[in-house]
Amino acid sequence: MFNINLRKPIDRRRFLRAGAVCLALPALEAMLPRGTWAAASPPPKRLLLVARNLGLHAPFFFPDKPGLGYESTRYLRHLEEHRGKFTVFSGVSHLKYFNHHSEPGLFTGVNWDRIKEPAKEHHNSISLDQYAAERMGGDTRYRNLVIGQPVQWNFSWTDRGVPVPTEKSPTAVFRQLFTAGSADEVAGELHRLQTGRSILDQVNAEAKTLSRTLGPEDRQRIELMFSSIRETERSLVRSEAWLNKPKPQVDYPVPRMDPDSNLIRERETLWLDLSRLALQTDSTRVILLTLGDAGRAKLDGLTLAHHDASHHGKDETKIEQLALIEETELKLFSQFLGTMQQVREGEGTLFDHTVILNATNLSNASAHTCENLPILLAGGGFKHQGHVLKDRKDNSPLSNLYVRILQQLGVETQTFGSSTRVMDDV
Repeated sequence: MFNINLRKPIDRRRFLRAGAVCLALPALEAMLPRGTWAAASPPPKRLLLVARNLGLHAPFFFPDKPGLGYESTRYLRHLEEHRGKFTVFSGVSHLKYFNHHSEPGLFTGVNWDRIKEPAKEHHNSISLDQYAAERMGGDTRYRNLVIGQPVQWNFSWTDRGVPVPTEKSPTAVFRQLFTAGSADEVAGELHRLQTGRSILDQVNAEAKTLSRTLGPEDRQRIELMFSSIRETERSLVRSEAWLNKPKPQVDYPVPRMDPDSNLIRERETLWLDLSRLALQTDSTRVILLTLGDAGRAKLDGLTLAHHDASHHGKDETKIEQLALIEETELKLFSQFLGTMQQVREGEGTLFDHTVILNATNLSNASAHTCENLPILLAGGGFKHQGHVLKDRKDNSPLSNLYVRILQQLGVETQTFGSSTRVMDDV
């Protein structure tokens, strides 16, 4: 029996002959030794951060025992089919971080003092998505995406500590990624981009002249504006370069309108699908997706709004209401992990090549606490451990895990945010 694994590669100089005509063969997989095609062009590494802002009810989420042999909890049973392909971390947090509105610190790892003077500027540090996007490289249409349902404070921040706005319309994101414009629309977009760059050049020059006459604090404000201008210029250049390149075609129904924000199943499914498609088509390799407060989610038996249920004050009736929402979210997340595993890439899957981090800035929204954060890491080629149990009284820095994630993505670093070392449990 012929064994394809033992075949000899075809000589690259071989020709196809028909009479006096000779055609040189193009580069074919059969010309390469077995396995070198995939090795020559390995699938890229990717990062998806899923941010939630109202925590998860810890007693229903965390297992008691560490390792792969943990006993499934009420919440984790919805992820049972993926056991061994994800890791739950308990006993991790950003140390000494007790701010109710701690969204800005979740992916930066830097303490965030609540603004007491609304008129005063408050600057952050760079977030994990922006840090990774700057260093991972890759010729993609978008360097990174910040999408989903906006919450009070941003999760994504530039290297100058400026918040990155969230694109909140899934239909707009779909058009941005997959809908080709007419010739007139493309020409109009090109004109808009070129005009935008011209205006930015002029504003930049005038701002530099102005800054020479300002005091230190005002110069700092102007410098932050320069940073925003430079980032916008880079984005415009990238957009112009990709404008005439065809967008990928996807087998997915075009969303005609944004789902009602209270339709939690439809809303979160659409956002997760868009994230998968963006990664699958290599339109980007870094995404921060916010799936925030579900509002008055339309679920059978649910009578409370998400925020009210999360601030339960240990009322068992309210906790059951909260569980209806959080179990729905985890079921949808489990389905998403399944679809990621169905997309083949090389010798693995899209799931294998994508670091997926599901995280929240609160452990207990009712008590406004930020220790023992419910963190779930999936995919990405890690050696998943099921449940990594750190000291729940003396937490390990969550930023240590971020350093490990960056290294897994090929980013050479030993520090990030408030890290103290590399978390080597996975």
